[in-house]
Amino acid sequence: MTQEDKKEVKMEDVKAKADEKKCPAQRSLVFINEFLSGPMCGKCFPCSFGSYEARIRVSRLLDGTATEKDIAAVRRIASIMAEASMCKKGKDTAKYISDHIDSDELKEHLSGKCPHNECVQYMKYLIIPEKCTRCGICLDVCRDNAIAGEKKRTFLSGYQPFEIVQKRCTKCGECIKVCPTDAIILVDAGVKEPAGV
Repeated sequence: MTQEDKKEVKMEDVKAKADEKKCPAQRSLVFINEFLSGPMCGKCFPCSFGSYEARIRVSRLLDGTATEKDIAAVRRIASIMAEASMCKKGKDTAKYISDHIDSDELKEHLSGKCPHNECVQYMKYLIIPEKCTRCGICLDVCRDNAIAGEKKRTFLSGYQPFEIVQKRCTKCGECIKVCPTDAIILVDAGVKEPAGV
């Protein structure tokens, strides 16, 4: 990307894209990524270094490896950026991060929950056996081979019920879109499998 291309992206566009998300961690990460790939000029150290470091810390919130120290570090980074950045763009980025970092919803990520169900690593897909007709549509659409079980065939019984192999599932959501009986649900990762699965 040339310097001219970077100038075309405005801070309003960055904010609008980030605000499409509900989760404060997702919002912060989208804002930082868009800022880094667009309007950031990279001329002052507090802004450029702070943005990259904040992205690392916020990414930890999304992948489930963050601690209170990461939240404290992002808070400190935003404070330094707000004071020491040479331009309004860096200061606006710091303000956006600051506005989201102390959210109770963001802190829930430390306990492995995303209140808005936008962070897929804190979620999993489950098949409710009582609702599943074993039509096999989900099996056919799953590109990761994450669905195990047997399609229903006329005059046969004793099928293996469908279940989602969590280690293979990339949480793309295609199975939930095609299920005709709404037998596939998205739940917190800590929820246990339904009885019989």
